[in-house]
Amino acid sequence: MSDRHVYEYALLRVVPRVERGECVNAGVLVYCRARSYVGVRTHLDEARLLALDPCVDLPGVHAALRAVEGVCAGGAAAGQAAGDDPGRRFRWLIAPRSTIVQPGPVHTGFTTDPAAETERLLDLLVR
Repeated sequence: MSDRHVYEYALLRVVPRVERGECVNAGVLVYCRARSYVGVRTHLDEARLLALDPCVDLPGVHAALRAVEGVCAGGAAAGQAAGDDPGRRFRWLIAPRSTIVQPGPVHTGFTTDPAAETERLLDLLVR
């Protein structure tokens, strides 16, 4: 089990109308401290989202998802979080917020490859 590491993950949910409480899963954030890894994969099913709210701001949702991707990538794309370590960036991204793109609860698991796990979770929980 020494090659397996604990990781944490949270879904990214698009909540087009907060008052209705409906959402569409649009991505997954993964953090593995042992590997200094924080990553995200996104996939927006626009048809499902438009079924919940035909007036949703699709360009705005895509921009919000790209912003999350930038923070995960670090460097200049992370903006003010550029100097933060992966764990701090993950914690910032999973903080509750009332914007249209919201993180879900954090879950844990074991993995040997956090990047592959990110892709697996996207396929399992989002697509």
